[in-house]
Amino acid sequence: MNIESRLAQIGSLDDAETGGVSFPVYHSTAFRHPKLGHSTGFDYARTKSPTRSVLEAAAADLENGDAGFACSSGMAALQTIFALFSQGDHLLVSLDLYGGTYRMLEQIMSRFGVTASYIDTDDLDALESHFKPNTKAVLVETPTNPLMMVTDIAKISAWAKRKECLLIIDNTLLTPYFQRPIELGADIVIHSATKYLGGHNDVLAGLIVTKGEELSKEVAFLHNSIGAVLGPQDSWLLMRGMKTLALRMERHQDNSIRIAAWLKAHPAVEEVYHPALPHHPGHEVQNRQSSGNTGIFSFKMKDVRTIEPILRHIRLIAFAESLGGVESLMTYPAVQTHADIPLEIREAVGVDDRLLRFSVGIEHIDDLIADLGEAIDAALREIGGKQP
Repeated sequence: MNIESRLAQIGSLDDAETGGVSFPVYHSTAFRHPKLGHSTGFDYARTKSPTRSVLEAAAADLENGDAGFACSSGMAALQTIFALFSQGDHLLVSLDLYGGTYRMLEQIMSRFGVTASYIDTDDLDALESHFKPNTKAVLVETPTNPLMMVTDIAKISAWAKRKECLLIIDNTLLTPYFQRPIELGADIVIHSATKYLGGHNDVLAGLIVTKGEELSKEVAFLHNSIGAVLGPQDSWLLMRGMKTLALRMERHQDNSIRIAAWLKAHPAVEEVYHPALPHHPGHEVQNRQSSGNTGIFSFKMKDVRTIEPILRHIRLIAFAESLGGVESLMTYPAVQTHADIPLEIREAVGVDDRLLRFSVGIEHIDDLIADLGEAIDAALREIGGKQP
């Protein structure tokens, strides 16, 4: 069955009792045992609950994995995965990285003796030079947030298998609709499901999908033991959002490509980072391993003085953190999503004070371009209209 149909039908065949096409929300945290030594399959909601189970099965199916785990946030999903590692373990991690992931590694996991090296994960020479005898996994964002760097998943998977390392792919930005890393050799896929999977800026959630029986059992143990699981109401909201994922991702993609091309031609813009544009260094790999593009990208203004007035003058586009919802959002990574990454690392990668990140929603393209164009024009007027 095609993925569009599988998405639209999430939960619609699972309520055998009533035939409801929308799977019900089971708020119960405890479940009766028929008799001693017997169970309905549900005992306590932290371990397993009906609504969450349907969501987790759908996640595993969509990513072509063996097991799915729904967590209370994307960071909770990461924390659950990081619990696979022990004191003295070392990770190789994408250089251009979401600030919250960097914060967790450097300020929390470091307390437990887990270390990380941050590299261009598409560079096999860099992987080799930073590999250590205690390296246990490679954690890759592809594309990365916010500079949209692309890693060849099949290439890195082959390398990781030779080194007996786990390959963990953050698939938040493309979703299983456009990219399925497990089919390319990944062991674990994670999502901040708050973003495109939920799609409506109204649910906080994370998802993990694993491949392999032993790994799936280990993550199931951690998921239950740590307990950062997704509640039934949020599980239902996430399933409802995922039903329209195919439609939304097509619109996000189309809008973002058209706006990126418009910005690329704007005289006040220095650079646009979008893998769909032919000049992007990851364009070819992205086209090979993915069937489409995300709705988020970043662009760099020529003059830092335009940043504050642009953010002040946008109206339809909201100046807000997060991404992946139907509403367009713009973020200033240097002081918001990536503030926890040291200045020297941010600037070395290119996340400087002239960079804006744009999560393009599903509004009409003409309205979005008009809003952004008016904001840029207003900013230029405020600084005297001079181009650098």
